[in-house]
Amino acid sequence: MAETIQASYPVDDRNRVRRRHDRGAYDHATVHALLDAAVLCHVSYVIDGLPYCTPTLFWREGTTLYWHGSSASRMLRNQSEGQPACLSVTHLDSLVLARCGFNHSADYRSVMAFGNARLVDDPAAKAAALVAMVDRFFPARTAGLRQSSAQEIKATAVVAMEIERASAKIRAKGVGDDEEDYLLPIYAERLPVRMVIGTPEPCPRLLAGVTRPETLAGYRAGRLLEEAVAEAHAVTYPR
Repeated sequence: MAETIQASYPVDDRNRVRRRHDRGAYDHATVHALLDAAVLCHVSYVIDGLPYCTPTLFWREGTTLYWHGSSASRMLRNQSEGQPACLSVTHLDSLVLARCGFNHSADYRSVMAFGNARLVDDPAAKAAALVAMVDRFFPARTAGLRQSSAQEIKATAVVAMEIERASAKIRAKGVGDDEEDYLLPIYAERLPVRMVIGTPEPCPRLLAGVTRPETLAGYRAGRLLEEAVAEAHAVTYPR
């Protein structure tokens, strides 16, 4: 049987992992999985020679990333004609205490995605994107909601960016001291870090008889948030 070639993003000076290149990955499977399990991203861009970085909700459809914000946003106004941008996400997995300050570190999984951001101005495409903005986290939820008004839609802008280059970087080493330092009488440890869903808190003004829908069962107390988010994304965008 012929070997299956795994799809990967092109690698050049823009996205190549330079330090600890052994931690880098460029294949779609790794990059997309880390993006789909994230809730917030940071979008970096330059306006009039000055750098900016904006945190926002985002989602992925194929190799296209989307995010939203206020139509009055400086970021969105300046990306309407295709501005170079970098979208990044990070999952923090641990804090690492070593026997030397130089070797203190963190375990993490991160992605940097590069492309040209453009404003989604086609009415049908924008409407679909605003549905996806909710359903990416909560599958099929929009269909049962009060529909957004024309003014609400007008006040919200959506940006799309085709991923031209991307790289993932993963550290999962834990404590990594110099070999001779393991003989020192100094305490060292790895502190695992997880973002866990708490007990759901229903709105105190729910009408009588309104219950939590089964579609939210994946968001249950004690579950890792990234697991619930990745699961929801896979439901809304099945492979």
